[in-house]
Amino acid sequence: MKKSVLGRAALGAAGSMLAAAPAFAQGGGGADTAWILTATALVLFMTLPGLALFYGGLVQAKNVLSVLMHCFAIACLASLLWFFGVYSLAFSDGGALNDWVGGLDKAFLAGVDWDAAAAGLPESVFVMFQMTFAIITPALIVGAYVERIRFAPVLWISGLWLVVVYGPVCHWVWGGGWLGQMGVLDFAGGLVVHATAGTSALVIVKLLGARPGYPAQLRPPHSPGLTMIGAAMLWVGWFGFNAGSALSAGSGAGMAMLVTHLSAATASLVWVTIEWMKFGKPSLVGVVTGMVAGLATITPASGFVGPVGGFCIGLAGGFICYFAVTIIKDRCGLDDSLDVFAVHGVGGILGTLMAAIFGASAFGGVGLAEGVGIGEQLGIQAIGVVATVVWSAVATFVIVLAVKAFVPLRASDDDMAEGLDLSHHGERDYNF
Repeated sequence: MKKSVLGRAALGAAGSMLAAAPAFAQGGGGADTAWILTATALVLFMTLPGLALFYGGLVQAKNVLSVLMHCFAIACLASLLWFFGVYSLAFSDGGALNDWVGGLDKAFLAGVDWDAAAAGLPESVFVMFQMTFAIITPALIVGAYVERIRFAPVLWISGLWLVVVYGPVCHWVWGGGWLGQMGVLDFAGGLVVHATAGTSALVIVKLLGARPGYPAQLRPPHSPGLTMIGAAMLWVGWFGFNAGSALSAGSGAGMAMLVTHLSAATASLVWVTIEWMKFGKPSLVGVVTGMVAGLATITPASGFVGPVGGFCIGLAGGFICYFAVTIIKDRCGLDDSLDVFAVHGVGGILGTLMAAIFGASAFGGVGLAEGVGIGEQLGIQAIGVVATVVWSAVATFVIVLAVKAFVPLRASDDDMAEGLDLSHHGERDYNF
């Protein structure tokens, strides 16, 4: 029975999310719809205010409003672009180009009326649920370039990125594109969300340059407490992210929630333990960053692995993402300010690969598709990783250069010294 369930689940989550709901459906349409409505609110809660507060606490006090502004404005922009055509590019039939991108027949949500259905849900619910993923993905990239970028290029880069990177990759994996047809397992966004955002973040950092005084003169986060509040919201919201991706209120959603929680808790303790051993003191920022690493790492595998897999993936995510931070910042000298690539990029890639191992029934997973072994599935996962990383990197490079040709990217040294809150937005968060 496990193999038949996974055969349908893999075809759904890895081939076309529009077909994923029947894989785990164990209740009436009303129950499923109610759960996805709740999950949609939870995923939006991850960005507003979760991610905004998480990032806001990690920067200097003079830049906190700029970070909040970035997250909020991206949420608005992504919502409209999803309506204008990115939803269609991700989830409609692209005809002769369907392996690579959807068409525009659902632009402006044409046909998404009161009676339209998708994935066993009202299509309006499916559209809104997927919109929250499109909102948080470019918002994740904000953490890489905080405290030194102008506001206009944030909007231009984020908007173009959604059209050129997110929409096509989403179609590749969940909308019936070539990676889904190949059998790539990505239940909730290891490739679509985390690998794309992490890779693109690194490209932007390289083209934008480091903050003044990096790394010797950087100041610590202005409010670890604020960061912890945002992280707690992310943890809760992530249940909508992963368990909601079952698109039903059945056992698939329950197991995804369970393994998500286990991975987050495990990675959090792994991260803070390494930090404690290395520096002699456990930090609040460390324990919550480890949690986010665990969440990012379990995301692609959350619908395919059991509790043991959730624990092992969290263990690997906490350990590998911790040392990825050191490699990116110290060895590569890249000022990925809030460790977007090390946490989200590396975590998403790692979890995508580990889904092939712990998704197997021998390790307590739901079982791989009929006739597919761990080695073969691992190869498929690797192809998905390489394709996603290469496309994200090349497309982001072109986007940033194009925006840079028309709009200056970096704030001036004087503006950065004063703080982006006052210099770019005319406000400050703290007035004493």
